[in-house]
Amino acid sequence: MRIIKAISAAVLLCAVATQAQAQSALQEILSAGVLKVGTTGDWNPMTMKNPADNSYTGYDIDVMTELGKDLGVKVEFVPTDWKTLVSGVTSGKYHLTGSASISAARAKAAGYSNSYFSLATVPLVLKKNGDQFKSWEDLNKADVTVAATLGTTQEKQVKMFFPDAKHQIVEAPARDFQEVLAGRAHAHITSNVEAGKLIVKYPQMMIVPVSAPKAPTPIAMLLPQADQVWINYVNTWIALKKERGLFDRLGKKWKLLN
Repeated sequence: MRIIKAISAAVLLCAVATQAQAQSALQEILSAGVLKVGTTGDWNPMTMKNPADNSYTGYDIDVMTELGKDLGVKVEFVPTDWKTLVSGVTSGKYHLTGSASISAARAKAAGYSNSYFSLATVPLVLKKNGDQFKSWEDLNKADVTVAATLGTTQEKQVKMFFPDAKHQIVEAPARDFQEVLAGRAHAHITSNVEAGKLIVKYPQMMIVPVSAPKAPTPIAMLLPQADQVWINYVNTWIALKKERGLFDRLGKKWKLLN
């Protein structure tokens, strides 16, 4: 009898544990009244952190603020960096991330929402070196150093686009464009979205006049891979907000492609 009771108790505990594991992030968010969003704070104009008060501004911040408003919960922005962006989702540190490039590598561990914006990759150099670099081929040389930030899509791209060049990979909070400004790298690559902001902020930099950007890529939010309930909710929300013009309005507000 004791053995039967022990087995029954064990089965009950397993059932409770399984039910707890199966609980969607959506229920957790609604119960706690908090949506936790992982954001890097270093991608202008998507997410920018003000070190004075640790507040955030940007396109992603506005998107997530709207999502929190529709959920009826408070939004908590959780600091992260590119190399730990995926692990933060898989470990439950946050419920989803702001915008991230869709990649097969990330999709092995995390889920994605539907895409709501696309970008492409362009190279930047110092204006004083502009005569040396006028094409993608000009950067793929043994005496050229191209920088990228660890954990970003661009880290893989520099190795793919420039196999003959040297690769300068820096770790956050350092950024690849700083290597160019400091003269430690000849070039770096980034999204056309960020590139437009960088040349305004740092007029000594320029976008290399390549014939066309490389790697057009959709961006989306990263979410827990197995949580289909939460993924379905976010995708439904994205579809609704697309129809109502939210992403177009925010794109114009933050001048994403200027």
